Amino acid sequence: MSLSMDIETERLRLARPRLTEVQELFAFLGDPVAMRYTQKDKNLAACRRRIAIHEWRRRRDGFAPWTVRLKGHPQIIGWGGLYDDPFDPGWGPELAFFFHPKAWGQGYGAELSSAALAVADTAIHLPMVSAFAHPDNKGSNRLLQKVGFQPVRYVDHMDRILYRRHNPEQF
Repeated sequence: MSLSMDIETERLRLARPRLTEVQELFAFLGDPVAMRYTQKDKNLAACRRRIAIHEWRRRRDGFAPWTVRLKGHPQIIGWGGLYDDPFDPGWGPELAFFFHPKAWGQGYGAELSSAALAVADTAIHLPMVSAFAHPDNKGSNRLLQKVGFQPVRYVDHMDRILYRRHNPEQF
């Protein structure tokens, strides 16, 4: 099992994004409300570029974000997983999750994060994964701690809290 393959959890289907899905992804990746604590895509071209670059990195690194759907439903409700950020390099493998506002508060972020971290720990054996959350994003900060991340420090130029999680299988 690797992060380059599709995965199913109890309620979710995690799959490689396709460029034909950019319009559906842009519905939340370009939404100022959904992305208020992070970078939003300015237009469809920017969203297409984001997806294409991450997919190139999947071929290179073996992992990149998935689209997130509820099992048995065609609509994309989120995008996330592990990646090595090509737009802000130097932090190593990171976990991130972005959801349509209609999907907030239902535990999908924790389910996605747990699946990604299980693969990171047991299939690709990453020693550590980082994550970032804006200080005002209480939901993301709680979720990261729930799945085992510890706050490390505030990164001033990003206006984010840096979190890290060490692979429990390697300690």
